[in-house]
Amino acid sequence: MPGRGLFITFEGIDGSGKSTQARLLAEGLREAGRDVVLTREPGGSPGAEEIRRLVLEGDPDRWSAETEILLFTAARRDHLERTIDPALKAGKVVICDRFADSTRMYQGLSRGDLRPVVDQLHALMIGREPDLTILIDMDPEIGLSRAKGRRGTEERFEDFGLELQQKMRAGFLSLADEFAPRFRVIDGARAMDAVAAEIRATVDRALA
Repeated sequence: MPGRGLFITFEGIDGSGKSTQARLLAEGLREAGRDVVLTREPGGSPGAEEIRRLVLEGDPDRWSAETEILLFTAARRDHLERTIDPALKAGKVVICDRFADSTRMYQGLSRGDLRPVVDQLHALMIGREPDLTILIDMDPEIGLSRAKGRRGTEERFEDFGLELQQKMRAGFLSLADEFAPRFRVIDGARAMDAVAAEIRATVDRALA
């Protein structure tokens, strides 16, 4: 019988380094013999990747907040069915770059008081929280500068500017208090290796 799976998510403002740290964690756990699935949101399954292109490209005002919530929930449902749940049932470690906490912030908080809508849809259609959430905390100005430095086609939310970054940082820290048992806040202002070492120690404790 497979062992117990573990669902780990990475959260933080744009440019916080969470994607890099998620990759480093996955590589380290694989080297240690763990069976790991590294995935992302929006995306992580064929249908969800199609929705990713809809929500992350184009004009910042392309969609209303309500429409975005529906799109992200649809993508997350497909991702859950096709990638996350099967891996966890097989006893794998699933590491996901963003999950529902990002929707609670970017759609539920940043563009109106829609957090109750996000939570209602999440309860109805998703019904799962991570076992462990790594929040990489970062100064918003530094994060935005980093994010702008890697500009590509997926930049809608970066184009909302510094005010959004500041609001999101405060919101994520508030979420860490609200869901304290599963959140670990990591200082992302340090050297990459130091951040990675703290994250690995945190995850090793969760896997013990």
